[in-house]
Amino acid sequence: MEIPSLANLKKELSYLSESEIKELLIDLIKFSRDNKAYLFFKLYEKDQPGLFVELVKEDLLIEFEKVRVDHSYYAKKGIQSIRRKMNKLLKLSKIKEDQVEVLLFFSEEMKERGFLKHRNPVIKNLFEIQKGKVEKLIEKLHEDLQYDYMNRLEDL
Repeated sequence: MEIPSLANLKKELSYLSESEIKELLIDLIKFSRDNKAYLFFKLYEKDQPGLFVELVKEDLLIEFEKVRVDHSYYAKKGIQSIRRKMNKLLKLSKIKEDQVEVLLFFSEEMKERGFLKHRNPVIKNLFEIQKGKVEKLIEKLHEDLQYDYMNRLEDL
């Protein structure tokens, strides 16, 4: 089965009525939780700009509380799991400020909860990679925001 291009799909959507598009959209969000979350954030991001960051931080905090930090192996596996979840959630927002905020939150929690004390190379590399991602995203922001975020990054 060959999937048509995005241009073809857009063209076909233009022929549908509003009710048909609604039905199609409802069917689409039934397929996966990610589709449902994406639609939720897109619908409410104009009314509540910080909603995405708040909900992602809550999810990540719950995950951080579940992880055993007393042993290097469990800390490594736990932080990798949290990172996978965070990356999945970051795909739901195209706003660079939100992405920087979530990545900084993740890095700060890693440091505060003692993941870096294990001197595990995987954990250290994961931390450094997240800092690198933050630096790249900060470069794309407005100068005032760059200054604020760079201060937080330097504190890490």
